[in-house]
Amino acid sequence: MSSDTRNLVLAIALSVLVIVAWQFLVIGPQTQAEMERRQAAAQSESAAPTAPSVAAPQIALPREEAVATSGQRIPITSQKLGGSIRLRGSRIDDLQLHGYRETNDPKSPEIVLFAPTGTATPYYAEFGFAPAANATMALPNETTEWHSNGAKLSPSSPVVLTWDNGQGLFFRREISLDQNYLFTVVETVENTGEAPVDLYPYALISRHGQPQHMTYWVLHEGLIGVFNETLQEVDYSEVRDAGTIRTDSTGGWIGITDKYWMAAVAPQQDTTIRASFTDRAEGPREIFQTDFIHASPMTIAPGASASATHHLFAGAKVVSIVDRYAEEGPKLDRFDLAVDWGWFFIITKPIFIVLDWLYHLVGNFGVAILLLTVLIKLVFFPLANRSYEAMSKMKKVQPEMMRLRDQYKDDPMEQQKQLMELYRREKVNPVMGCLPVLIQIPVFFSLYKVLFVTIEMRHAPFFGWIQDLSAPDPTSIFNLFGLLPFTVPEYYLGLPLHIGIWPLIMGVSMWVQMQLNPPPTDPIQQRIFSLMPWIFTFMLATFPAGLVIYWTWNNLLSILQQAVIMRRMGVPIEGLNRFGMPGWLKGLIDRVRNGRAGDAGPSGH
Repeated sequence: MSSDTRNLVLAIALSVLVIVAWQFLVIGPQTQAEMERRQAAAQSESAAPTAPSVAAPQIALPREEAVATSGQRIPITSQKLGGSIRLRGSRIDDLQLHGYRETNDPKSPEIVLFAPTGTATPYYAEFGFAPAANATMALPNETTEWHSNGAKLSPSSPVVLTWDNGQGLFFRREISLDQNYLFTVVETVENTGEAPVDLYPYALISRHGQPQHMTYWVLHEGLIGVFNETLQEVDYSEVRDAGTIRTDSTGGWIGITDKYWMAAVAPQQDTTIRASFTDRAEGPREIFQTDFIHASPMTIAPGASASATHHLFAGAKVVSIVDRYAEEGPKLDRFDLAVDWGWFFIITKPIFIVLDWLYHLVGNFGVAILLLTVLIKLVFFPLANRSYEAMSKMKKVQPEMMRLRDQYKDDPMEQQKQLMELYRREKVNPVMGCLPVLIQIPVFFSLYKVLFVTIEMRHAPFFGWIQDLSAPDPTSIFNLFGLLPFTVPEYYLGLPLHIGIWPLIMGVSMWVQMQLNPPPTDPIQQRIFSLMPWIFTFMLATFPAGLVIYWTWNNLLSILQQAVIMRRMGVPIEGLNRFGMPGWLKGLIDRVRNGRAGDAGPSGH
């Protein structure tokens, strides 16, 4: 491999190294410190008076108690959602997600998405009307006592809420729920008065306080929306600095997203709206709000009625579900972008689609990752073959290259000329050796993104001790993988201490693969390359176990493919032979080689 090619590979490897190092040396400690700070703030806040609000208790209550003491409610029951709607104010402010728990312990609590006013972290959706300028009629608000015609809200039984303002306006709110996470709210106003009335329908999502969990640099969490066919992501800190961010749009949607969950409201997609991201303080609380209001009023003539239809998504960001809402039913513009696929969207989502298809075939996402790796290797097999052949040729001419470097060490121009002549004569292409690295980088980051952001991977088990492919390997070499009776801290002086079994296997496989490559001629580069497997062992210890399994399996397949090519071309595998090639690996390579040689193998008697 030429010095320019070697420098390119080194630059790529160091770039990956810098990104991974940033993850655990900077982001890891920062998020850990931020988590501790928020936990302390939450404990302090839970003992402090809540923000002033109508009929709100002065002490934050548990969710169950706040629900029980907030007046009459309509239960929400479906296979995926549970909760209730408070009749007073008609807020959807109590939701939990069936099938998703806080940990992979099946006895842990279900995920709570919405919580009512009076709890430590209120989070809810609200629908209503804003009056035209100088209008004085009574409109429904958070204190309005609605009347219901149904006992519960379910996919098979919508509910209708009604309220008469006593001034000639009769409000009817029909709420329905599909089999997943989409609420449809149809607002109808009848005007029995003698003058026309102009009203501006609105919908909002309100979240009191920033969520108490770690944030990640590779993932957007915060305020989000699609306006005029463009995705807009606003961090909590960004809206905190701005106060209010407004956008006009035709159609679209707006909400607040977490890593796996989201709440968003949307108008009918042909409606022109004015959307806002807002941050404000009410007493000790910080309130984040996303909302839209119709840009044009809904005019209700005397003796007539008018309606507006809005949608609320409140639930898990299951890929198939958010894709369906973008393509069918309400056809919410670019709703599939609710899942943060990242920069490599064109690779990331297809990888997930194939991985999910494989999972439904084999029933285990870990096995699906192994099969996906094989498919990726097959797709790039011809290209990788040419690359490994080029690297084998480079290793074969390595002694001659070293001789030329020593002979012309005082004449760099002549040395380069002789090396180029050697490459031409032996038909060696140094650049081809970079292809495996170049191919693996986007695939690696795309799979990392899939493992990290898709809820399908959350708490997905493999075998043995790996019970969550989206989390790091839980074992640690520092307590002999659980044999010693003490718990290893996650970090010490910024370094990860959970160096599990899979990261160690990955490091060994990476070292073995590097022994098959031509060694760098530069001593500094040689030292850096020799340390990289062990550095990456520490780095990937903090990454999802599924990604480490992928990298390890990919390394093993690459070792087999490269070793077969080297033996076929008569290139000695010196790096491994110094330490003794495992007999099973040598036997496997020989069998593959003999199988390709046709008659060279045994007759089968």
